[in-house]
Amino acid sequence: MATVLHSAPRFASNEGVRETLSKALGDMLIASKEAHGEIVLGVQRERIADALKLLRDEHEYQQLMEIAGVDYPQREERFEVVYMLLSLTKNHRIMVKVRAAEDTPVPTVTTLWPVAGWLEREVFDLYGVIFEGNTDLRRILTDYGFEGHPFRKDFPLTGYQELRYSEEEKRVVYEPVELPQDFRTFEFQSPWEGADYPLPGDEKAMMPPVVEVKTTEKPQQTGAGEKTDKKAAEKVAPGTATGTTNPGQGDPAPVTTAKSEPKAPEPTEARPAKKPRKGKSPDTAAATETKPRAPRKPRAKKTDGDGA
Repeated sequence: MATVLHSAPRFASNEGVRETLSKALGDMLIASKEAHGEIVLGVQRERIADALKLLRDEHEYQQLMEIAGVDYPQREERFEVVYMLLSLTKNHRIMVKVRAAEDTPVPTVTTLWPVAGWLEREVFDLYGVIFEGNTDLRRILTDYGFEGHPFRKDFPLTGYQELRYSEEEKRVVYEPVELPQDFRTFEFQSPWEGADYPLPGDEKAMMPPVVEVKTTEKPQQTGAGEKTDKKAAEKVAPGTATGTTNPGQGDPAPVTTAKSEPKAPEPTEARPAKKPRKGKSPDTAAATETKPRAPRKPRAKKTDGDGA
């Protein structure tokens, strides 16, 4: 079997990568860090296309794997656009970030990777980030006519509209959201917030602890004693002398008393006698019996015309 050699290592180290890429990016770089085993490079928004072209052509980060968005509402430029690059020859990944506001567009990178068209559409649909130069910047995940951007932190979790199938109109209709109950905020401490009334079973937690444990130190506390033994010795029914157990302790036998046994109940109505059958056939047992049939004659065998 031939040995296959490949220039890409099984795993790549981050040693020296951050310093090399930071020096190569120069004034395009704003900040850089290494966290959780990943190298993150922050570059100027206006020069993102130049920075990614440099990383692709001169540092062998050939593939754009993903474009993601992050929302920080407390910041002046609330959005971060994250580009995730992969080097096939080095087997190494890096992340490049830019910041943007609601009204500051980010240059498109569809001229470097055509796949960026759909990825930029996802970020635009979910966060509202505008990509300048993308000629097909349409929604891609939400429905037609959707209002707002659902991944923003200030977007309500319930949304603004809900859809359902209408039996009257025989189609899917859109309606304003109507919650049949208050919205619940789940957490690890309680099932939901706002319940100021005791739930069933909470009273068990409020019961005081038992100070004195009750024990059965005397026979009277268990129900045993002479009175109980005497009651247990009473015979419920007489036992048979030849039974498998002692008389009075099993195999109960019937007891003869002066009370007579009940008889069968009297019929409630009299059934009329059966009327004789009408017709010529006699009403006898012989009339219902089958008569023997005469034996059938054997059928003549067919032969050919030549007598063979």
